[in-house]
Amino acid sequence: QVQLVESGGGLVQAGGSLRLSCAASGRTFSSYTMGWFRQAPGKEREFVARITWDGGSIHYADSVKGRFTISRDNAKNTLYLQMNSLNPDDTAVYYCAASGLYVPTYERAYGYWGQGTQVTVSS
Repeated sequence: QVQLVESGGGLVQAGGSLRLSCAASGRTFSSYTMGWFRQAPGKEREFVARITWDGGSIHYADSVKGRFTISRDNAKNTLYLQMNSLNPDDTAVYYCAASGLYVPTYERAYGYWGQGTQVTVSS
């Protein structure tokens, strides 16, 4: 099994930046593709970004392209999400997740999830 713990959320003003971290333990972190998801109040959870175990394939949701950067440090068993140019629409609980598939197309392909960290962007 894999245990995931997010951190780094908080309150920021529009246009600001924030870096989220996801610490993994249990199974070998480097064996998993990792993703970030978010869920705003009253909305369904949505995909944000993902990165394969070797960093060879990275994909972002259209809403965050050019603003967010996903990365990972396998030596530290940690996943990151650098968020720049934040706007109020980015307000949500952010979750990290792990998948055994190289390119998990659907949310259900992610078998392990963290508890989430709140990101609030004020206008």
